[in-house]
Amino acid sequence: MIPISRAFKFIDNEVSTLSSEKIDIASSVCHVLAENIIADTDLPPFDRSQMDGYAVVAADTKTAPVSLKIVGESAAGRGWHKTMKRGEAVTIMTGAPVPKGADAVQKVELTHENAGRVEILDPTEKGRYIIRKAAEIRKGKTIFKTGEIITENMIPTLAAFGYAKVKVAKQPRVAIIGTGSEIVEIIKKPGLDQIRNSNSVMLAVICQKFGAEPTILPNVEDKISDLKFEISNAAKRSDILILTGGVSVGKYDHTKTSLTELGAEIFFDKVRLKPGKPVVFARLGKTMVFGLPGNPVSAAVTFHLFARRAILKLQGASNIEMRTGSAVLASNARAAPQRDTYLPARLVTNELGQLVVYPLKWQGSSDFIGFSQADSLIFLPQGQQSSKGEVVEIVFL
Repeated sequence: MIPISRAFKFIDNEVSTLSSEKIDIASSVCHVLAENIIADTDLPPFDRSQMDGYAVVAADTKTAPVSLKIVGESAAGRGWHKTMKRGEAVTIMTGAPVPKGADAVQKVELTHENAGRVEILDPTEKGRYIIRKAAEIRKGKTIFKTGEIITENMIPTLAAFGYAKVKVAKQPRVAIIGTGSEIVEIIKKPGLDQIRNSNSVMLAVICQKFGAEPTILPNVEDKISDLKFEISNAAKRSDILILTGGVSVGKYDHTKTSLTELGAEIFFDKVRLKPGKPVVFARLGKTMVFGLPGNPVSAAVTFHLFARRAILKLQGASNIEMRTGSAVLASNARAAPQRDTYLPARLVTNELGQLVVYPLKWQGSSDFIGFSQADSLIFLPQGQQSSKGEVVEIVFL
């Protein structure tokens, strides 16, 4: 049984980055950048008005109210490209270029227009309501770097600088196989002693969240010959193969045996972790294989810790660690005596603005109903007991 940190090292050492491809930005969310994103223009590209109103020389307004001659109009997409003089004003719209000669904008609410002139009712100061050219970014600057995961908030930036297509790491192909003679497909009604396959679709959805392309394969019963056949076929057409169930030491737990007989190199098969001690990481040919526990909570936790890490590393992500933080513990909690423990939990901000973490009431690693409320995990080192009100480390899901 190895510590979690050693399991991470095995994964980091064995997983290498896939090649890249160009895809449309509309399909790029959750993919990992394989190029730096560079500004191809200043932003804004000109001095830009923040308000509807009038471009003026600030010094002309010191003795407001003052009357100025309107000499033109600057609108978004249709600027006034002459030079404004003292005693003059240009009608201007939000987002429009500020004309040469002007050094301030007075908003329309503090003006009164009549017969080709505008009365500026209140004084303004130099630079007021103007966003200067390149205030947001200068041409040639790097905005996003290789290895960043593309989010929906990054899409406008990519579009604004001409990235109709963006270079990203290829999506890892992930094959998912549920195992166990007691498992039936979701659309079937379970018979006596049977349960539906909830793990495969859960893992497929999480795979997509981290940029992978999952394929759910049919469930395999507890027969070594069948399992070896399906593992061998799946490994030939995937970068990662994930199996759930059959990783413990029971009579019908055949995952490790099947991998060994197929010639896989097994790096670890037990981790000092709760939930999820029996977890396998191996290589079969060029395919990385994860054997996760069959209980849904254990499968989810071990996926987030280990398979997720491999998926991101395959894509060259610059940060493959889970996002961590701290929160005030809402009730007593304890770790297993000899295993680091991740407790499903829910976060709430209290009236003092503190982040408070509530351990969820759940009936063990098979309780997917309790786990459905989790948005985080409480991390407790082996043997640690923490009391209500203590600050503990959390991992965001």
